[in-house]
Amino acid sequence: MNLKLLGAASLLLVSSSVRGAEPFFFVQLADPQLGMFAENKDFAQETANLELAVATINRLGPAFAVVSGDMLNKPGDAAQIREYQRIMTRVAPNIRVYPLVGNHDIGNAPLPANIATYTNHFGPDHYTFRHAGFVGIVLDSVIIHTPQHTAKELAEQELWLQAELKRARQEGAQHIVIFAHHPWFLKTVDEPDEYFNIPGERRARYLAWFREAGVKYLISGHYHQDLGARDGNFESIATGPVGKPLGKGKSGLRIVVVRDGGLEHRFYHFGELPNRIDLRAGLYASE
Repeated sequence: MNLKLLGAASLLLVSSSVRGAEPFFFVQLADPQLGMFAENKDFAQETANLELAVATINRLGPAFAVVSGDMLNKPGDAAQIREYQRIMTRVAPNIRVYPLVGNHDIGNAPLPANIATYTNHFGPDHYTFRHAGFVGIVLDSVIIHTPQHTAKELAEQELWLQAELKRARQEGAQHIVIFAHHPWFLKTVDEPDEYFNIPGERRARYLAWFREAGVKYLISGHYHQDLGARDGNFESIATGPVGKPLGKGKSGLRIVVVRDGGLEHRFYHFGELPNRIDLRAGLYASE
């Protein structure tokens, strides 16, 4: 059952690119990962955190919200799916929620059947959405990271991606932003492979496509800590988790303000959530 949060299923939200448009903001959540705190015995802490995130979304009133994968801790777990959907249906009806697939949603080396289970509950694993001159391209980064069992699905997604990038350029999109669960890089575009980044061979291929299309912002989760890295024209943004943090991370969410000249963003842990977003003043105006 796809529910309201599957507004992403309307893959292309028709909207013209508007130069000089008014700024707007959206909220990005990452890694609610119900079950991680208690190793799948319960998800009481994740429920409290996600309910706070939803209440914050409703209070602030963003243009839309993005959930950057790992809704679940155990792939396909029925109880975790039901709890996630129960909470997310509380998002105000006028705020679209765009979910992404994460490795804990379909497994680290997924089979096509895992992807099918995901799409039955959450909607497509890759799609495009639009808001004014903003184009968000959502990718299944799990099959990019570990494609052993999904070569066909990866090839299809790559053809689709190239077509979507071309279309966005032809439309004159003001901002083309890539959303994926895995960070493309943590420090530099040519860094060594590790668990948290996209492997270098595929990373280089995708970044070449993004560079040609004028993409500057790569927004992700997965890292369970707040991280931002710039290299060349790219900014790789990994948002800390709604759920359990790792290392020195904290649980929270990201606010992203979209302006003509670029994106301004800030990660807020749950102890410092703003009362409102003043688009004229900026996210760091009070500091």
